[in-house]
Parts: sequence; structure tokens; C-alpha cells
Amino acid sequence: MAHAYIGFGSNIDDRLTYITQALQLLLAADDVSLIKISSLYETEPVGYEEQGWFLNGVVAIETGLSVHRLLPLLKEVEGKVGRQHRARWRPREVDLDLLIYDQCSINTPNLTVPHPEMHQRSFVLIPFAEIAPDVLHPILGRNIRTLLSNLNDEKTVKLMEPPPKIDARI
Repeated sequence: MAHAYIGFGSNIDDRLTYITQALQLLLAADDVSLIKISSLYETEPVGYEEQGWFLNGVVAIETGLSVHRLLPLLKEVEGKVGRQHRARWRPREVDLDLLIYDQCSINTPNLTVPHPEMHQRSFVLIPFAEIAPDVLHPILGRNIRTLLSNLNDEKTVKLMEPPPKIDARI
């Protein structure tokens, strides 16, 4: 079984509902079980800033799926929840990003693990550090706590709510 860390976010309509639905679908999949979910954080948008703020967090899972099977599952879940594909950095119903999969380092046209920008984003590192501060970044060789303490990101990240209640028996 592998440990995977997935960043999630939403900034359209009922953000909490989109996130809850996505996590329920993910955790209801075969060979996926919950380890821990971070609190929710309201965060400033990155890239295109003329849009609503996000709710973001990180979920840790244990899975028997290979990294090449997990990524399509994440895209399938996004689609089931209603994600519409827009230009990069634009608003989204839900976003599920594979951050780290065990200590794998993969760089192909369709898959890059660890997530290539995660170490530069407070909206990823803050919730990640909440649930798994000692996880090592497979390429940088530093743990999440250290990456966060060395981060120079001035985007606002505000603690909003405790983790959503997820019923994975759907």
C-alpha cells in the first residue's frame, strides 16, 4: 500500500459542498482509504487573481492503486463533481492535485510527481504540515515543516473550518 497526499480546492458557488462530494467519491473508490484530512483554509487565488478566494486543504490516503491509476481516478472524481475545464488559473468547482505519492519522482508529459509547484505555495504547505509535517519531499529531500518554514509566499491563508465530515460508504 502506498501513501499519497492530495491537495484539494474550490472557489465556485458552494465550495464546501464541492470539496465534500469530491472527497466522498475519492474515499469510496476501491483501494483508497483515509489517513487524515486537514482543516480547511480560505486562500487568495494564485496566477489569475480576479476571482473568488479558494477553500483549500490536503488529504492523506493509503492506496493500492498505482500512481498511474490514481491520477485518472482524481480526474474522474473532478468530472463527477461537475468540474468545467477553463483556462489555467481560472475558477474551478473542484481541483484535486496529486502532491506526493510515496517517495516517487515522476516527470512525464501526463504526470509530474511530486507536484512541481507545491513547495512554493502556502495554501498547500500549511494544510500539508498540519497533517504530515515530517513527510519528505522526494526531490528536495526536506520535510514539509522545513519547506513551510523556508517559504517566502505572501498570499493570505486563513484557517476556516475543521475538516469536513466524510462518509466514504457512498
